[in-house]
Amino acid sequence: MFDSMLSPTPHRYCVRLAGILFAGFALLANAAPPVATPASPEDMIDRILVVVNDDVITASEVDNRVAVVRKRLMDRKVTLPPADVLQRQVMERMVVERLQLQAAHQLGISVSESQLDTAIQRIADHNHKSVDEIRQETETEPGGYKAFREELRTQLLIQQLVDREVNNRVTVSEAEVESFLANQAARGDTEYNLSHILISLPESASPEAIQKARQKADDLLAELQKGADFNQLAVANSQSQDALEGGNLGWKSSGQLPDLFVNALRNLQPGQVSEVLRSPNGFHILRLNDRRGGGTVLNVTQTHARHILFKTNELVSLPEAQRRAAQLRERLVHGDDFAQAARAHSDDIGSAANGGDLGWVNPGQMVPEFEKAMDALKPGEISQPVTTQFGVHLIQVLARRERDVSHERAVADARNQIHARKADERYEQWLRQLRDEAYVDYRLDPAK
Repeated sequence: MFDSMLSPTPHRYCVRLAGILFAGFALLANAAPPVATPASPEDMIDRILVVVNDDVITASEVDNRVAVVRKRLMDRKVTLPPADVLQRQVMERMVVERLQLQAAHQLGISVSESQLDTAIQRIADHNHKSVDEIRQETETEPGGYKAFREELRTQLLIQQLVDREVNNRVTVSEAEVESFLANQAARGDTEYNLSHILISLPESASPEAIQKARQKADDLLAELQKGADFNQLAVANSQSQDALEGGNLGWKSSGQLPDLFVNALRNLQPGQVSEVLRSPNGFHILRLNDRRGGGTVLNVTQTHARHILFKTNELVSLPEAQRRAAQLRERLVHGDDFAQAARAHSDDIGSAANGGDLGWVNPGQMVPEFEKAMDALKPGEISQPVTTQFGVHLIQVLARRERDVSHERAVADARNQIHARKADERYEQWLRQLRDEAYVDYRLDPAK
């Protein structure tokens, strides 16, 4: 099966990128740090606020990012914490982002112009706009279209890094899936909308550090029990990567959450907060925003499909890949064998050896652009070139059938939920190690 074509289920630390690529370009435009206005003569030297290994974060960068975060929080009607607290939280998030970019650079990870073009095309398609319209609208944002592209490049770099260092290293065994399904009846298929405050601990925390973190968590819980705003406390105090989102984690199925969280949420009513919870990562406080029961679709229309993929890279631009796909399609519709062409030309190594065969595909299994084109085909038809984040595809539908996939769906859901939970935990540990091993020097005193 062509696993790399499966529509990803990003864990919470990748949601920002998922939002950029699937929820519309406006989110990215709002998240992009504005370009600084021209400095006055007395401010020509941009003061360094943070040293991150051999890199620096300047005052103008922090000011720009704080302004963006302030606007986003105000738009969401979240009460802002004191200015110095918000600045410190923003700087810490920027430190973590900078560390990830440094790691990506050390590993040789890059994002080509053609990859950026493909991502922007996906954003445009999702919003039913042209790329020119995206360009025109982002030019009105701080920093314009150039800042939009660079922020998208940053997000794509981090996504590739996290895939390499976290997601692709998480494995799920058959025994784990069987255990999950056996336990599913007890856990139920409830989904929770929750928010989260984390007071983290280093891997080798001293008893004094543990006690200090516990006391801080207890103090925050006391404030919440007196009616304090959860979002504001999360923005000001949480050390989770979702702090600047008010700690909101969105909807999570019970299988995506650790037992520690599920057991606490099970006893809460919407609007209530949990007691302080201890995990290896630190101390947590949860707020249940809402809950809902899950449902299972038993009967679906499956499609037996195959494809040929032309990837884009520094040597093959998107227009060139589209040209090659169009030329090959002409040969295929005039009688060339699809399977032989896939073996000879497809850049999807996994399916090329099988003549491009993807097997029976369920709805929602492929990325949206691929699935939309596939669903429009009749058996035997070959699509026009289809552009996705992976490159340019030629798709052929071989057959369709109706099938009860309740068991397959349960197994797939179990595997995805286990993977998401383990990826969350691994990401937290990886980020904590990255941060602990880094040289970070805050220089908030202007005299430094």
